[in-house]
Amino acid sequence: MAVVAISLQLGSRGLEFGRIAANALGYRFITGDEMIAQAAQRFNVSADELLISDLRTPRFWERGRSERYRYLSYLRAVLLEKLDTDRVVAAGRTLAHQAPRCGCALRVRVVSPFSVRVKQVAADENLQIGAAERRVRDYDREARERSQSLQAVDIEDPALYDLTVNSATRSLDDHVAAMTALVRRMEETASAADRQALRDAAVAAQVRAALLAHPKIRDAQITVACKEGVLALNGAGLVPPWDALVREIAGRVEGIARIEVTADEPPIPDRAG
Repeated sequence: MAVVAISLQLGSRGLEFGRIAANALGYRFITGDEMIAQAAQRFNVSADELLISDLRTPRFWERGRSERYRYLSYLRAVLLEKLDTDRVVAAGRTLAHQAPRCGCALRVRVVSPFSVRVKQVAADENLQIGAAERRVRDYDREARERSQSLQAVDIEDPALYDLTVNSATRSLDDHVAAMTALVRRMEETASAADRQALRDAAVAAQVRAALLAHPKIRDAQITVACKEGVLALNGAGLVPPWDALVREIAGRVEGIARIEVTADEPPIPDRAG
């Protein structure tokens, strides 16, 4: 099995690349906007609130930290759930680095020179060249700042990706052919441990999102980890009855073999002098 997660620069034709790749591989294709719509429906928020990279909405990181983290967790839960179903190509603004590093998941970024992207955006959005330049420049800055603010990652760092595609250098079909060969090799070499790593990441993401969506748990500081199907939940407040509640919420997610809940001791307050 193998899955592909694609991040793309505005005007790089990344969505078109993803569609061609999915067709060549015989994989299902899903876009970031489709995942936003699904996350909005599942977690009962508006799609506009989840459009965190759209420059027509307020700067996302100016909202409360708990709110922005919650929305990002909703989107990651949907992304990893889709990837966990196998043979999927997902393409969106900043998706690739959210896929776990494992032998069955390929993290791809599609880029193109600034001038080429400006012309593409001008044609796609019916803009004058000057307006398209501002659109691309602002979009790049906003997307980079958003990822740095929310996830402490620099999306311009090539080390985040397994493969970077410059869509301006050759035809999209040529780039797809090269990537397809790599994915076919991954299908042959991916191990059961790689598959389990993807499943564990998907489980942890869905549990984290479910906890953040629950009105009684939302602001609690709970760490979530999953390894080989064993889900570990840890937090200072996970004492009765809260431990039972988080077990109930987490237990609704498929793929969990066992749930372990531990409570950290709260720090001892300093005595007044």
